[in-house]
Amino acid sequence: MNTKLHAVTDANGRAIKFFMTAGQVSDYTGAAALLSNLPEAEWLLAHRGYDADWYREALQDKGITPCIPGRKSRGKPVKYDKRRYKRRNRIEIMLGRLKDWRRVATRYDRCPKVFLSAIALAATVNIWL
Repeated sequence: MNTKLHAVTDANGRAIKFFMTAGQVSDYTGAAALLSNLPEAEWLLAHRGYDADWYREALQDKGITPCIPGRKSRGKPVKYDKRRYKRRNRIEIMLGRLKDWRRVATRYDRCPKVFLSAIALAATVNIWL
């Protein structure tokens, strides 16, 4: 069983929202699902898997400046703030903290709903700590 976890965090790297998709599904599916629930923000830092013109336009319509590097297959390079993009490591740190929970790291729960519940519980406890 393979899944992808799409997460929205605040500036401090605390989880706000989660969305889970099957592992073989494109990142655009998770991006579209979380787009309507994004909190008010000035910038959005995202992995290059979320690089799409429609996504950039939707973010700008919401008043959010995207900081997403272009895909390697993109013909024309996209400009983004490289210095600001280095702060994306906070998202990776948050995901690493979730994996400190053995139940999440080894995926004991085969049901996606139960697994997402375990992730939400781990994220809630991590916010308190």
